[in-house]
Amino acid sequence: MNDDSSPFLTDDMAMDGDTPAIEPTSRMLSWARNSALYRLEQRMMTEKQLRDAIMRKAREKFENISPAQVRALGEFAVTFAYGIKALDDTAYAEIAVRSGLRSGKSKRGLAQKLQIKGIARETAAVALQETNDLVAAVIFARKRAFGPFRRVELDEKRKAKEFSAFARNGFSFEIGAKVMAMTFEEAEEIIAEAPL
Repeated sequence: MNDDSSPFLTDDMAMDGDTPAIEPTSRMLSWARNSALYRLEQRMMTEKQLRDAIMRKAREKFENISPAQVRALGEFAVTFAYGIKALDDTAYAEIAVRSGLRSGKSKRGLAQKLQIKGIARETAAVALQETNDLVAAVIFARKRAFGPFRRVELDEKRKAKEFSAFARNGFSFEIGAKVMAMTFEEAEEIIAEAPL
């Protein structure tokens, strides 16, 4: 039963008069657990992604849910996911960095992506230690048929386009110039020796 002197409401009471509920109901907690499981079965997520997804969906699913309940559901889902070892920001960062390197993403671009995903700066820095922008730039050049992988004649317009693409993707001018000056064999050797 609900004790009117208690700041917390029972599972059946979402509101007591005009006072919004502070703790989520058992139905809400059950939903948060199942929703977290479903999301984590679909794909690997960061702590921030899971918390944000649960909080957003809770606002949509439950009418008259208080902000305190929304936050509590987000925290409950994250705690639950850590409890079953389904959430690991360090592993997420390492996997994202390896994947990004294999697809030609710069260190700067990967750092920005990890920040957006909610990975702590220190965790991201550790994951990014082994990255090599030269290898990533060569892979990027191969994907875009730039530099040593170019299939057309180089003119000033094409050269500017390629340098711009390197810059937009977070590579320094020096790295871009180095890749542009490589021979096809040198570029292939760099990719072959890279620990991908």
